Amino acid sequence: MSPDLGLLVVLGVLGLLVGSFLNVCIYRLPRDRSVVFPASHCPSCEHPLRWYHNVPVISWLLLGGRCAFCRAPIAWRYPAVELLNAGLWVLHGLLFPLEPLLFVRIAFASALLVLFFTDLDCRILPNELTVGGTVAGLVAAAFVPPGLRSAVIGVLLGGGVLWATGAAYERLRGVEGMGMGDVKMLAMIGAVLGWPLMLLTLVWSSIAGGLLGAVLLAFKADARTTALPFGSFLAPAALAASLVGQPVVDWYLGFYR
Repeated sequence: MSPDLGLLVVLGVLGLLVGSFLNVCIYRLPRDRSVVFPASHCPSCEHPLRWYHNVPVISWLLLGGRCAFCRAPIAWRYPAVELLNAGLWVLHGLLFPLEPLLFVRIAFASALLVLFFTDLDCRILPNELTVGGTVAGLVAAAFVPPGLRSAVIGVLLGGGVLWATGAAYERLRGVEGMGMGDVKMLAMIGAVLGWPLMLLTLVWSSIAGGLLGAVLLAFKADARTTALPFGSFLAPAALAASLVGQPVVDWYLGFYR
């Protein structure tokens, strides 16, 4: 059955609107600021923005990527995040039926988008999303896949694996190898996706991190001491696992049947 075009349009529009809010979260959460108060304002001149300055993508284009008051540049990332979130919501509408699981996964995708950028910018994975997402994921798992049992195992196994890896690295190298933010993020992923897709996420993100480490070594950087924002690898890997991971897991398990 083909997706309903009206649903996709609604998801795209709502995704743009929520994407505008995600930009607020990306900027404010790592700085321990409220995402509600004060209202949207220019970070340069702090002048409050009017509603027509906050229309996703369109306002940025009409203003030429600059503040309407002080003309300070507005980063291209703002419309990019809005478009990315809208695209992700539409993609989920194409891949998932109109059932409760769809809304769980689009909320998960938006949370991953925020975590990707906060870790990339500030090396911070806010507890509001990691811990809050773990609790929300466990509640949702009582009603939708992966089910509560798989989600609980995913939380314990996901958080435990990264914590043990980080502790072992710190003992061997004498430097911190894994932040607690990464541990809590993988626990959240386990809560939402269940333990098989959580492990797939860990594999894919580790491969991506290893490849980047190899590139750093190739350019003479010391990959052993260069801090890599692992959350920014976990986020796209978890998104891929959420969208296409189950067929990959089923294919792999088919070798043992």
